[in-house]
Amino acid sequence: MRFSLKKVITAFAALALLATGSAFASPAPSTVSTTHLSGRATTLLAKIQTETAALRPHAETLATFARNPRISWQSHASYLERVKGHINAVGERLAELQQIRDSVLPWQQEAISQMTSHAAQVAASTEAAIVYLGENQGRLFVPDYRDHLTTIADRSENMHQTVSQFLNYDKAQQQFQ
Repeated sequence: MRFSLKKVITAFAALALLATGSAFASPAPSTVSTTHLSGRATTLLAKIQTETAALRPHAETLATFARNPRISWQSHASYLERVKGHINAVGERLAELQQIRDSVLPWQQEAISQMTSHAAQVAASTEAAIVYLGENQGRLFVPDYRDHLTTIADRSENMHQTVSQFLNYDKAQQQFQ
């Protein structure tokens, strides 16, 4: 379990470094237009929106677990695994977005930055909660662990709201044009 989340966090960091070095790389083939890449970015953001919508109920359930010490560690593990699956899927889409970041519209670049930040926080808290749970199955009401669960819920909500706001902006722009 830890390997996948570490991989996502490492991928976010590596992609940020690659994105800053892309200005020195050779230009993209001229057959790939900015319009096409912007369309692809919007499609990927829409997929992230769908993924975050599916993530939110699991994250919210974990937040309720933080207030109820009678929930079994197996239930915690089950919901953490679900969150992990969703955040890994978001990470895959963000990795693709990072590759085209310099060729998309400014609002999409900002969306990528904000989404990457939120996703990294969800991934880090999820990994920390999984590690803690693996080592402390009988101690589920410790403040640090509970904080991880509430952070997962809060950041998952922020992630969904952020991507929704950016996609609403795109929709409004399309209607205006």
